[in-house]
Amino acid sequence: MVKWTESDIPSQKGRSAVITGTGGLGYEDALALARAGGEAILAGRSRRKGEEALRKIRAEVPGARVSFELLDLASLASVAAFCARLKDQREGLDLLINNAGVMVPPQRQTTADGFELQFGTNHLGHFALTAGLMPLLRKGDHPRVVSLGSIAARNGALDFDDLNAERSYEPMKVYSQSKLACVMFALELHRRSLAQDWGVVSLAAHPGVSRTDLLHNAPGRRSLLALGRSLAWFMFQPAAQGALPTLYAATSPGAKPGAYYGPDRLRETRGFPAEATIPPQAQDAKAAARLWEVSEKLAGVAF
Repeated sequence: MVKWTESDIPSQKGRSAVITGTGGLGYEDALALARAGGEAILAGRSRRKGEEALRKIRAEVPGARVSFELLDLASLASVAAFCARLKDQREGLDLLINNAGVMVPPQRQTTADGFELQFGTNHLGHFALTAGLMPLLRKGDHPRVVSLGSIAARNGALDFDDLNAERSYEPMKVYSQSKLACVMFALELHRRSLAQDWGVVSLAAHPGVSRTDLLHNAPGRRSLLALGRSLAWFMFQPAAQGALPTLYAATSPGAKPGAYYGPDRLRETRGFPAEATIPPQAQDAKAAARLWEVSEKLAGVAF
């Protein structure tokens, strides 16, 4: 693949996108789509951060079609309310980028519904969001769903007997499980869309190792992980570069349905978009079907 950049994004005029997360990769996704003429709805739990993101985008792109909506992925009630508002506001939706995430809080925390925070936010919240927005997506123009994985998914393993880490909580192990679940969800969504003729293309992407605030937010700025992120900043590629695999999956005519994209260099830690290696455990279709069924039950949703 050639070195695909933001300048290669086709015109997004007439297309609408929901992007979860108002900073880092989510901000870069929205900025790039706005530059390409698309409508971007940034969804996050902080109105202050959301409004600040809108201000910055509008300063960069006069006339940008951007808006903010409150959404807390750690609350299924918030997810349901968000989906209900969008169904009242619009007839269809062309793109959903499941981007927001929580990474390695040092102590086990739970969502508003009692799920372990990383699994509940990164996977279950986005699972419920995608289910709730599916009626709009099915009315969209060549609709796509892009779910964010991570290179950490390589080391992930689904513990169906302890998905919520109630017996044992190891921050990185649980994070890796949640990101593996995101990749498996993307692949299973693709399979089900084909089998049931939903007409929605599903892909996965990951940003490699990028300079975002993910390691600052949950562990805290004084944690070893966050200090490493701050002091060794030069080892992390810029967020705008890390967003390219997602943007490629979201917009490129060359993106393959059901594929996984990430950076092309140094074991997928940096570079330009290319097909990423799907972890073998993510290709277990039986486990993915089981995860889907469990997720529907836990989140109380159905596709």
